[in-house]
Parts: sequence; C-alpha cells; structure tokens
Amino acid sequence: MKKSVESAVVAEIGLLIYPDCQLAAVYGLTDMFRIAADWAVSISGEENVRAIRVSHWQFMPGEDSVECVWDSHPNRPHHLSHVIAPPSLVMPAKMLPMTVPANWMSALYHDGVTLCSVCAGAFVLAETGLIDNRRATTHWAFAQALSERFPAIEVAAENMVIDDGDIITAGGILAWTDLGLTLIEKVLGTGTMLSTARFLLIDPPRREQSTYAAFIPDFEHGDSEILRVQHYLHANYAGLQGIETMAELAGMTPRTFLRRFQKATGIRPTEYLQQVRIMKARDALELTSRTIDYIAWKVGYTDPSAFRKIFRKITGVTPGQYRQRFGTVQGEGDS
Repeated sequence: MKKSVESAVVAEIGLLIYPDCQLAAVYGLTDMFRIAADWAVSISGEENVRAIRVSHWQFMPGEDSVECVWDSHPNRPHHLSHVIAPPSLVMPAKMLPMTVPANWMSALYHDGVTLCSVCAGAFVLAETGLIDNRRATTHWAFAQALSERFPAIEVAAENMVIDDGDIITAGGILAWTDLGLTLIEKVLGTGTMLSTARFLLIDPPRREQSTYAAFIPDFEHGDSEILRVQHYLHANYAGLQGIETMAELAGMTPRTFLRRFQKATGIRPTEYLQQVRIMKARDALELTSRTIDYIAWKVGYTDPSAFRKIFRKITGVTPGQYRQRFGTVQGEGDS
C-alpha cells in the first residue's frame, strides 16, 4: 500500500522573496529540491517515499507581513522546517530595511524552524539578532560590511557553508547550490544528495570560498599618508619592505604608522604586502606557464616553501592546485 502524499513530505523549505533578491536562486533551489525528491524515489524504488515541500514567501515594501505566494503542495497547513534568505542583486548598502522579514524569520526560529541565508541574505538574517556572537559567512566581498554593520557577528568569510544545525549560512552568490545540497543531504540522505549533484553536473557542497576571494584594497579611507604607502607597495611589492621604510615614507614613527595603517586598511602592513604579492602570484599562475619557484621569486619570496605556505594560508589551496583549477595556459609549469 502506497503512503499518502501528506506522509511523504519530510520537510517544508520556505524561500523568502524580498525586493531585488536573486530569483535565480529561488527558482534554482525550487528545481533542485524537486529533482532531489525524484532521485530519492529512483533510489528507493518506491513512489512518494520522501518529498520536500517548497513554498515561496514574499515581502513587499510598505507591507507589514510576509505572505505565501506559491506552494508545491497547496491547500494544506504549513509546517515550515527551513527558511532561506537568498542572495541580493544589489550591494548590501542599497538593500532596503528588512525589519518585517527579519521579525517573521525570528518568530519561525522560536517555533523550531532552521534559518538559512546565502550571500547577502546574511544581512537579512543578521537583522534577527540570532547570529550575534556566532560564526556566520557571506560573500567574501561583503564580509567587511557585515562586520561593520553587525559587529557582534563573528564573520568567517573563508567558509562556503557554516552549519550550526539551527542556523546555516552560505557564502558566494552561487553558493545556493552548496546550501541546497547540504539540506538535501540532511533531509533525504547522502546518496540522494550525490545523485542530485551528479545529475546537475555540480560538485558536492564546498566548505571554503577563500580560493575564489580576491584582494580588494581600500583606497578611499581618506588618509593621504597611508595611501601614499599603499601606492608604493603596489609598485614595489617584490622588494624588501620594512616597517621603518614604510613609516619613513609616510612621515611617521613606526608605532604611529602601524596604528594609522591598520585603521585605514583594516590589516597590518605586513599582511597587506602579503596580499599584494599573492594577488600578483595568482595572476602569474593563471596567465603564464612560469614555474612556481620562479613566480615565488618574482613576487618577492626568496624561499619557495615559505611562498607555498603563505599562498595556501590565503587561498586555501597550493599554488599547483590553484593553477590546475584556474590556469589558462598550457606549459611546463610545475606543481
């Protein structure tokens, strides 16, 4: 005897639609969960064994509620198990206030619903206050903005997915695939998750996004003396650059220079120089067939092993792995 459709629904995942959100994520996740349910049936050999119910919940500016606008299993009471705040198509600074959806998500959380976000959706989730004093991730380019707006959050932008059980955050704008597969594994099992990933020709959930993160220096902080040093480092990154030399260039004592530089750029001068060098090394690995030892020397490292260690610390992979993934030139380069 077949199970009823009602008993076959093992989770209801609500997708929040807010102004300027990425609808590709909303509809992509909707399709992914349906495909996963089909694979669950295929793997089990039975019909209606397990299914994920998907509902879309919309917030419109000026309204004080979030309403269901689509449901894969309509005409039944809602029993949300997860709610996802998708990415935004506008920069966080241009996102509208999300007080209403944040209150809606907070109420659901206290009823036992797991809250999730992808990319800039973390800013919606952050307004609930529920990720204060927790680790959370967002797109690497938005990490500083999230930290500044919500200083109580421990932003870990190196992670692609952070799963705390009751709250799950995902990083990049396309990390909805990683979040979706993570939820499929939780609800329908590892076998169904892997079958879904293979069918969609995507990788299983990634855990880090540091490999994709680019160094974006801040040149608009307003400190002209520090800006002069930054420009110098970008032009002379391969040379030996001591704190005393940089401080002299800025016309400051080393102690004052260190304080001013970190305040203006967010990182120490030595870390800044490392980021510039690794940025140049990435370009060389992507666009040339030069050996890794040569590239290390060219960007300022006399010890290739030290270069490899720093490169892996910043990107999460070795120089050889990075070239294999992103290189565009065939040649004699080593690993």
